[in-house]
Amino acid sequence: AYDFLRHALPAAARIAELMGRAAAAGVPVVYVNDNFGRWRSDFTAQVERCLAPECRGRPIVELLQPGPDDYFVLKPKHSAFFETTLDTLLAYLGATTLILTGVAGNICILFSANDAYMRDYDIVVPADCIVSNTVEENDYALRQIEGVLKGDVTPSDRLDLGQLLRRAGRA
Repeated sequence: AYDFLRHALPAAARIAELMGRAAAAGVPVVYVNDNFGRWRSDFTAQVERCLAPECRGRPIVELLQPGPDDYFVLKPKHSAFFETTLDTLLAYLGATTLILTGVAGNICILFSANDAYMRDYDIVVPADCIVSNTVEENDYALRQIEGVLKGDVTPSDRLDLGQLLRRAGRA
C-alpha cells in the first residue's frame, strides 16, 4: 500500500524551506486550500482543525503554518482559480510567475497549473514539492506540467528565486 504521509512529510519540509526563501526574497506566499465542504471563509479555523491531535495531516500542517504576511484563498473544487478570489489577489500582487506546491499533484496542482497556463502565467512546480496518490500519478502530472503547460519542474533546492524575480522584472 502507498504510504501517502511518508511521501508528503519530506515534500512539506521542502515546501517550508522554499517558503522561507520566498519570504526572505520578498515573494508573497499564498495558501490555497480546500474548504473541506464546510463553506466557511475562516482560514484560521481550517488550520486549527488540521492541527487537532486526531488529524492525520497534523505533522504537515505543523511544518506549513502560515505566517502573518501570508495570503490565503479557500477553494470549493480542484483548481485554485475556480470560483475563488485568486485572480483578483494575483492582479493586486502583480504576479506573472506562479510557484505551485502541495497535494495532490495529479489533481489540484495539475488543474491549477492548467488554469494558470490559460491565464498566461509562467508556471513553476518544483518536482520535489508536490505529492500525489501514487508515484506514477505524480510523475504523470509533472510530465504534463512540463510538456504541455511549459512549466519549470526544477527541484526546489536548485530553484533560483532571484532569477525568477529578475525574469519577472521585480528585482
